Amino acid sequence: MNLTKSSNPIFGDKVYRNNTITGEKEKTMSFYGTVTKTILLFLLVVLGASYTWSMFFRNPESNAIFPYMLVGGIGGFIMAIVIAFNPKSARFLAPVYAILEGLFIGGISALYAFQTGGIVMKAVLLTVSVFAVMLFLYRTGVIVVTKRFRAIIISAISGIALAYLVTIILSFFGVNLSFMYDSSPLSIIISLVVIAIAALSLALDFDFIDRGVKGKAPAYLEWYGAFGIMVTLIWLYLEILRLLAKLRD
Repeated sequence: MNLTKSSNPIFGDKVYRNNTITGEKEKTMSFYGTVTKTILLFLLVVLGASYTWSMFFRNPESNAIFPYMLVGGIGGFIMAIVIAFNPKSARFLAPVYAILEGLFIGGISALYAFQTGGIVMKAVLLTVSVFAVMLFLYRTGVIVVTKRFRAIIISAISGIALAYLVTIILSFFGVNLSFMYDSSPLSIIISLVVIAIAALSLALDFDFIDRGVKGKAPAYLEWYGAFGIMVTLIWLYLEILRLLAKLRD
């Protein structure tokens, strides 16, 4: 079985090649271990989010949450980069990443809830539903992660990341690409496409874990697989939250 190809952009092509069993008694990756660690990371995200969420609603007029959101967003991004280049560090840094991202998500969710009403719970339910549907489709073989499928999704994700980066850079020069963020039909279509790509990315995460278990990858890659799922779920949740806000407008 070929374990040298990446199944998620967050994972480099050399993940399995550079992370192999070195001793006969070394533990190997398992579904149960990966699921357990994914649940733990999810709970840590909820913990971090609960802190900034409650902080905001104790005093909605205060700007106290913004430093926490800034630290969470930038810190989470740095942790993700470090983990991506050093999979072994996921054992220690993935929980830190989850808490930091939770701080950011809790703050931005509170702002959306304050401005647009009850869309946050809808976004959470839709994210969980999409995850469950994608897992079902993958486990039943309806979605098969082939080399071509993987290449298409990774290319699409790279394109989306580039588009967001260009939009941010242009905003510094006073160029406002409003169709990326407003409530126009084009903006809503863009959000739907991005959400579809994020959902399909979950199949790549499942495939990474599946191949790791079957290929008897080192047990510490359970943290790496759980980290990959959390990255995708957070992205998916934020995109769904934005779409619901656009539809509400």
